[in-house]
Amino acid sequence: MTIAVSLSMPLRLFALAGIAVALGGCVTRSEAELGLAPLTSTVAPAVAARYAAIDTDKYPIPGVDPSELQPAYVRQLVAYKTNEPPGTVVVDPRQRFLYLVMEGGEALRYGVGVGKAGLEFTGTANVGRKAAWPNWTPTQGMIAREPQRYGKWAKGMSGGANNPLGPRALYLFKDGKDTLYRIHGTTEPETIGTAVSSGCIRMLNQDIIDLYSRVPKGSKVVVK
Repeated sequence: MTIAVSLSMPLRLFALAGIAVALGGCVTRSEAELGLAPLTSTVAPAVAARYAAIDTDKYPIPGVDPSELQPAYVRQLVAYKTNEPPGTVVVDPRQRFLYLVMEGGEALRYGVGVGKAGLEFTGTANVGRKAAWPNWTPTQGMIAREPQRYGKWAKGMSGGANNPLGPRALYLFKDGKDTLYRIHGTTEPETIGTAVSSGCIRMLNQDIIDLYSRVPKGSKVVVK
């Protein structure tokens, strides 16, 4: 199986730029009041451009502020040793990476946000369904844990710009049954690289659109 990679710039793993250490505590004054210089992007301009706003889809998709893009978590082609065949999706929750296995010992790597401890799916599944601008319904477990947050959506939320699944979703099935876990976009790009979700794998919206276009229904997904 051959998977074409066409991106706006070579995606060989580039050297990571230094990442500033975040200051602790609550911020109650603006950066201007504190005399701080605006944040600058730590990724190359061509990479930042890949995460620009999209206005050609069904709903507008905001761009990601380049200053918030972490070099490790932007889409890039990397060397990757695995026994899985090309076309397999491998999720490494501990490292917060999703790999689409390519030919020649390489993989297309994306940064992801993962489930909180105890809420993650692990094992092997398949993409049982794909959806653009999917509807979202919180699980009963989510409603029970946080009724004030999720209870109002017990009957579901239609797809759209404010839907937490974002513009695309891959539904994970195991033995023909929906696991209730998804790989999807997000309305919270700042959470990529963290463990905050209710078990699903979230990606930057520009990345889930890219992955969605490359992964057909039935593809194997391995979550370590």
